[in-house]
Amino acid sequence: MSRNGLVFALSMLLLAGVAFAQASGPVALGSNRELFVDSHLIGSMNNTELRLHPPVTRETVLEYDKPWEGPFCGYNTIIHDGERYLLYYRGLPVAAADGSNNEVTCVALSVDGVHFAKPNLGLHRVHDTLENNVIIANDAPFSHNFAPFLDTNPEALPGQRFKAVAGTSSTGLHAFISPDGIHWEHLREEPILTGGAYDSHNLVFWSPAEQCYLCYFRIFVDGVRSVSRSTSKDFVNWTEATPMTFGDTPKEHLYTNQTQPYFRAPHIYVATPARFMPGRKVIPDAMAGRMGAHSGYVGDCSDTVFMTSRGGTAYDRTFMESFVRPGFGLENWTSRTNYTCYGIIPTGPATMSFYIQRNYAQPSQYLQRLELRIDGFTSVHAGYDGGEFITRTFTFAGNELEINFSTSAAGSLWVELQQPDGTPLPGFTQEACDEIIGDQVDRIVTWKGAAGVSAFAGTPVRLRFVMKDADLYALRFRP
Repeated sequence: MSRNGLVFALSMLLLAGVAFAQASGPVALGSNRELFVDSHLIGSMNNTELRLHPPVTRETVLEYDKPWEGPFCGYNTIIHDGERYLLYYRGLPVAAADGSNNEVTCVALSVDGVHFAKPNLGLHRVHDTLENNVIIANDAPFSHNFAPFLDTNPEALPGQRFKAVAGTSSTGLHAFISPDGIHWEHLREEPILTGGAYDSHNLVFWSPAEQCYLCYFRIFVDGVRSVSRSTSKDFVNWTEATPMTFGDTPKEHLYTNQTQPYFRAPHIYVATPARFMPGRKVIPDAMAGRMGAHSGYVGDCSDTVFMTSRGGTAYDRTFMESFVRPGFGLENWTSRTNYTCYGIIPTGPATMSFYIQRNYAQPSQYLQRLELRIDGFTSVHAGYDGGEFITRTFTFAGNELEINFSTSAAGSLWVELQQPDGTPLPGFTQEACDEIIGDQVDRIVTWKGAAGVSAFAGTPVRLRFVMKDADLYALRFRP
């Protein structure tokens, strides 16, 4: 199918959902920031499309070069805690069965999310030295897939600001707690969750939107690696797990799920899972030997995809194409490489970063930073010929319309505020809108120099965007 055909087909699918969406009533935006990662706010599109934006490759941030680390390090997690960033990962110098005492849990620290150092913590003697960055050792099998998070539940106890889960199918998922992210202890002897495969990165976070803890973990459905979800009000007692759905999309092996609340819009969960392609071999055996790749890790390949959820048990896979391709060089076409670190963090006023594991099962394995503009996973895009899109009817709370957008030098963007039937509101027409040109993450829309829209707060309205060579990434109504 041609690109124009694909755009037309997507537009038809989006329009097909509009009648149902509109029938369900206005979207209650409040003052939430909305990203165009799905069709949630799309009413109609004319010569515009939803576009996925691959990240920009940046520098190597971590090499696994210590004796207790090595080519089988994995299941990285990054946490932004005030003025510091904590990067956790499994140290494993030699291939072994899941959950062996060869595995340790390590941490690296940063003040900017770009430059990381491995502190000498002196907590555990590993490889005959206390001068190491190991936070958990000799506690099999929990260093296999230790997955920490910063608990944002307002009722979390000070000594339990950090929590984690870890375990395998034989042990179940066990809970860990820490006051500082460095010193950890078991919450209790018994597991908090049982019945899953758990042989992957099993993730927990507090959801302010759903007012509970969510756990996303590995299951198999008809032999395909997939994701299940359980919920808890107290982190100890969990509901029966429910498999996630993916809409009417092809089944794919998702080795990790990396589901997380987006830090600027926590009601939207962003996921960057590893799409695993078992048996899809790219590297000849002779070449693998010259690369130093472990012979058991060259028979498959993988990349990273992008999907989202707005709560409940459904993922949205608007974008089936790769988000991060393996790229140049055979080193990134080995099994279980290109797995993203859990965590997307701000690393500048207009940028955010996430991280990806490269060269798995090779002596050269490292962690690389990838960068996007803030909110910039996807956008509503219009080409040079121009186009427009109209939102669903919604209600809002706030006084000004803020947008995250980008245009070319020749491009532009206009905004019109309408009644639900499409009638422009006086004073807020396209003609009254001050032309929007440039590249900003927090532009306030004005009409003849005025920005106030509070007169329409709480009233069903919709927005019409007229665009030329432009991208609209996000919007919100702010006080």
